[in-house]
Amino acid sequence: MSSSDFVPAQPTRRRLLSAMATVAGVSAATSLSLSPAPALAEPAPPESPDELFAMARLRNSKTRRSASWDRSGGNNDAVPVEPGASATLLDVSGAGVITHLWFTINSPDPMHLKNLVLRAWWDGESTPSVEVPIGDFFGLGLGEYYVYQSALVAVASVKALNAYFQMPFASAARLTLANEGKIRTDSLYFAVDYITLPSLPANVARFHAQYRQAAPCKGEINNWINQYAPAVNDRKNLDGAGNYVFLEAHGTGHFLGVTHSVLQNQDGWFGEGDDMIFIDGDTAPTINGTGTEDYYNGAWSFGDQPFAFAHNGSPYIVDPNRIGGRYCLYRWHLESPVSFQKSIRVTMEHGHANHRSDNFYTTAFWYQTEPHAPFPALPHPEDRVPRVYQVGGPGAAPQQAG
Repeated sequence: MSSSDFVPAQPTRRRLLSAMATVAGVSAATSLSLSPAPALAEPAPPESPDELFAMARLRNSKTRRSASWDRSGGNNDAVPVEPGASATLLDVSGAGVITHLWFTINSPDPMHLKNLVLRAWWDGESTPSVEVPIGDFFGLGLGEYYVYQSALVAVASVKALNAYFQMPFASAARLTLANEGKIRTDSLYFAVDYITLPSLPANVARFHAQYRQAAPCKGEINNWINQYAPAVNDRKNLDGAGNYVFLEAHGTGHFLGVTHSVLQNQDGWFGEGDDMIFIDGDTAPTINGTGTEDYYNGAWSFGDQPFAFAHNGSPYIVDPNRIGGRYCLYRWHLESPVSFQKSIRVTMEHGHANHRSDNFYTTAFWYQTEPHAPFPALPHPEDRVPRVYQVGGPGAAPQQAG
């Protein structure tokens, strides 16, 4: 055995202590690993708001447009619409959503905004879910153009009509514009922007728009001079009897808003009429307002000054507070659509307790499940043309003795 092979023997006691120390260390480590001291949990990172990705999120839809562009490749990008004829704006099968409508119209007919009627059918239904003179659909209910902007409807320079309602369909969509007047529309320019989808979610209602008018509204009295006189101011209306009706619908859905045009047949402020909305069969108003200008989110008869905001406006006010005075108004309930499970009846007084007899022209917009209730018959084109009526009351010509 060489010296390099020699390893001095450790005393027995040292080897025993070393082994005991090693075992103790392993045991302590094992004990610590089995029963670790409690540690403070690190806070989870906050989730990123979904709206940060709304524009960037990938989609499975396909963007499409139906428009009046010249199929020959030329610059004749409009179509004529003869009296009694209709132009097809969109006719498509499958699921999708219309996202934008645009029109501009060249017509010698001074009342083409009242004579051209927009209609839409969803999913092969037999009666349209949209039936509105095109001017009223875009808030131009007196047959005159003016420029304004809101969240859902805008009229841009010059005579450009835009709507941004979402109009979903599951199996088909068809839109037309009918000329119910007596004069040819020389040039109808249009664009219908939409997307196609594999299918729609199950809980999606359909878009509806309905025109109504009262020309004139039937005032409860006609021998009044001042709206603050006791014969007017002391009148009561708790159940909405005699109110103007914007909408009466059955099914499940939500009311989105209204465009409302007024032509005065009497002097004085046309408002003071409360909005009254009856939901799911309530006999008293479920929602009761405080005045016409208040429903349109203004105050004090608008100060006779036009205004237009995202959700509310009266962008057209001409000769207010006198016979022939004209107003165009709108209100969008985007912040809180008025929902209903069985039915809804949206009404407004015409003057306090319906004492006034002005002309109302309105379009109600809402979403609901199908089938929808039958629409009232659309008034004849000549009856849709705004004109002043002799109805008595302040400013009216004295009655001739017979």
